[in-house]
Amino acid sequence: MTTPPALRPPQPALTGEAAARLAAAHGLRLSGARPGLAEYTRQLWGRRQFITTFAAARMAATYSTARLGQVWHLMTPLLNAAVYYFIFGVILNQTRHTPQFIPYLVIGVFTWDFFSSALNSGTRAVSGNLGLVRALHFPRAALPLSTVVQLFQQLLVTMGALLLILLAFGQRPRLSWLLVLPALGLLAVFCAGCAMIMARIGSKMPDVSQLMPFVLRTWMYFSGVMWNISSTLKSHDFPAFVMTAFQWNPAALFIDLMRFALLDSFHRVQLPHHAWPLAAGWALLALVGGYVFFWKAEEAYGRG
Repeated sequence: MTTPPALRPPQPALTGEAAARLAAAHGLRLSGARPGLAEYTRQLWGRRQFITTFAAARMAATYSTARLGQVWHLMTPLLNAAVYYFIFGVILNQTRHTPQFIPYLVIGVFTWDFFSSALNSGTRAVSGNLGLVRALHFPRAALPLSTVVQLFQQLLVTMGALLLILLAFGQRPRLSWLLVLPALGLLAVFCAGCAMIMARIGSKMPDVSQLMPFVLRTWMYFSGVMWNISSTLKSHDFPAFVMTAFQWNPAALFIDLMRFALLDSFHRVQLPHHAWPLAAGWALLALVGGYVFFWKAEEAYGRG
């Protein structure tokens, strides 16, 4: 006679080790388990088309309800540059410290706009796409990376306008303009790493996205976007270590490399020593550190 299920004595709970053996015996694995770093990288590379397509879709949707549409990708940094020129160029008279101040300012604003947007958008890359995270299984690093790809596409559009501005203010093309390519490449790598760091932090602490505009605004004022770090600090007799700290700031470093590439009036002496290896070091540190930092929390995204 078979004992009814309701009358059977309760079965002892499986220990963790026993449950693991039972799952292995039946070919089961934990849903959403974090793969190894090499396997995770392979999966992410396999989603490269998703990253670029998602970035293109986000770019098309950004100003889809505005009458001027994609023109705002260009208008926003130009309007910011106009405001900063009035404050720093006219009122504070920074033009006395900086030759070719308008091109100098526009390069700083365009570069900073990409840098700050990558960090700001990276903060919401996971928390702002929870529906997608919970519905589909894919490497979550694709989200902050697609954000940086989208912003880099916008930057390429604004770079065309930047070159026209340089020509309008008397700057003539030269071979050093080719240095823009490695400078932008290193900047994009650095921003990708930072976006992954901020994506993990923002997924656990959503309030960080409210704090980031204040952090970035403070960082901007220390990065020489609107003022000349070298000549201003020298004119006030700051110690050499203060100058080094300002110039080693990664945002200031990438902005100054762009200026060095594009402006006749910005000379090598205004860059820190070993500026290019330093920029490569910042980019590599951010990318590797940000990638590993983000990967370690892969199982937790979208839960809770």
